[in-house]
Amino acid sequence: MHLVIQAQQVSVIKDTKTILKDINWTVSPGEHWAILGLNGSGKTTLLNMVNGYLFPSKGELAVLGKVFGKFDLRELRKSIGWVSTALQEKLYVSESVEDIVLSGKFATIGLYEQPKLEDREFAIHLLERLDIGHFANRTYQSLSQGEKQRVLIARGLMSAPRLLILDEPCTGLDIFAKEQLLSIVEKLSTEKDAPTLIYVTHRTEEILPVFSHTLLLRRGEIHSSGKTETVLTANTLSDFFEAPILFEQSQNRFWLRPASQ
Repeated sequence: MHLVIQAQQVSVIKDTKTILKDINWTVSPGEHWAILGLNGSGKTTLLNMVNGYLFPSKGELAVLGKVFGKFDLRELRKSIGWVSTALQEKLYVSESVEDIVLSGKFATIGLYEQPKLEDREFAIHLLERLDIGHFANRTYQSLSQGEKQRVLIARGLMSAPRLLILDEPCTGLDIFAKEQLLSIVEKLSTEKDAPTLIYVTHRTEEILPVFSHTLLLRRGEIHSSGKTETVLTANTLSDFFEAPILFEQSQNRFWLRPASQ
């Protein structure tokens, strides 16, 4: 079975500025990963690359066994679901919820192909799984932030992807909507034939027990990576954030705050 992600000495350079440097990262089948990093750490660049929207400047990258430069990345994207707050800004907000979910089948922003009846049935099925089936004919712009994120998760699952990337999905959510969304993520991870999950955040408390591995990204370089329980420690995180922190584990979640508070 192919590795889900294999990056070997991958760098991204834009206008002589190094955005990512010497990334070595392997994601194996059966693993779910969290990526933790502050703003400007290179998380978005890494995601754009894994999604096939950006080529490495140096090194070799393979996603789902497809080596970049040797495979049509438009086809690869159909095997990857992407849930991103940034994606919301590109969606046609007046479109129906059902049509936005259906667009995930074709990995497009907007629905340009006539979907088959079974596609529409599957879209409704996904919305019902996420407890928002009654929103199918509503416009996207009429939904709350939490409801929009559920729609994007349904869209990400529309192509039955082998890899599902959740890019800071709790951004803008209140504490109740956040916990509801995290519960959905946890449930997704346990379902039969669940895709590999990559969860990107800058908050440790969002890293659920289902994420067996964690990668810490700082200023475009990997600070630490490996099994979550060995990466998320007080010493490692203090060094990572370059500041003393107070850190505790409660109900299998990781909570921290600056030591000065």
